[in-house]
Amino acid sequence: MKFVVTGGAGFIGSHLTEKLVKQGDIVTVIDNLNTGKEKNLELVKEKIEFVKGSILDHKLLEEITKDVDGVFHQAALASVPDSFKKPTEYYDVNVNGTENIFKLSKKYGFKVVYASSSSVYGNPIRVPIKESDDKNPINPYAETKLKDEELAIQYSKMGVSVIALRYFNVFGKRQSKEYAGVIKLFLERIRNELPPKINGDGTQSRDFVHVDDVVNANIMSMNNDDIAHEFFNVGTNSSITVLDLAKIVIEASGLGIEPIFGPALNGDVHKTMANIDLIEQKIGWRPSNMIVNWLKEIISSKKIDEV
Repeated sequence: MKFVVTGGAGFIGSHLTEKLVKQGDIVTVIDNLNTGKEKNLELVKEKIEFVKGSILDHKLLEEITKDVDGVFHQAALASVPDSFKKPTEYYDVNVNGTENIFKLSKKYGFKVVYASSSSVYGNPIRVPIKESDDKNPINPYAETKLKDEELAIQYSKMGVSVIALRYFNVFGKRQSKEYAGVIKLFLERIRNELPPKINGDGTQSRDFVHVDDVVNANIMSMNNDDIAHEFFNVGTNSSITVLDLAKIVIEASGLGIEPIFGPALNGDVHKTMANIDLIEQKIGWRPSNMIVNWLKEIISSKKIDEV
């Protein structure tokens, strides 16, 4: 099969690219290297076509997508704090760039699996959150992701096959500060024997899902010929508070320190946890990597630098 991965030099995109190459697929990566890094693709760079470019470049996108079987659309601006400072840029990249993919899908007939976000729910009324629950984004980044979903519905009615994956907090090696940033920041401080710094009181909780599981959700969604359009939560149906996360990191490090606290972040959701019944029922996906076990392994095996 022949695929394009947008944002393929980023955290999730690079892991997805590696898995596709391992399966024997032909892969073209497009990334403007704004946050992505070419070194993320060093294991497969000889086996892929890499195009440095933007998803806002419609002509370039058309050239690389006109004869593909599918597009995994991972490219986006993803920092919530930055989205308050640059709302227009976030809308342009995340919404107009995504619509470029949908337009080309309509023209050439390829399937799209793309990265949405649990942020579309805002502060949920109940947890675990179901896909049908209310959408109340509380920051400009989340608003762009909800607009993308509205476009996905619109284009699906025109015959486009598009599946949106609402990622919860993705973690794993090569993670950026935008994705599950608290983990990366905690580990960086522990590596320097500094106490983890918590924004707010630490009672906020998150559903952390491993990048390998996210990759599998993407590929299983692409390979499922029975589903032309759907929104799926990609999480673990479990959550942990940020304070408990800090305690686990400290305990695993063996350092005699306590976390420190700073002001809460603007636009930060208080509690997330995914109901994953729908994705399990429809494509058979379930997560297999849990955050606590992974953290203890990373710290005890001295592999913090790989994160």
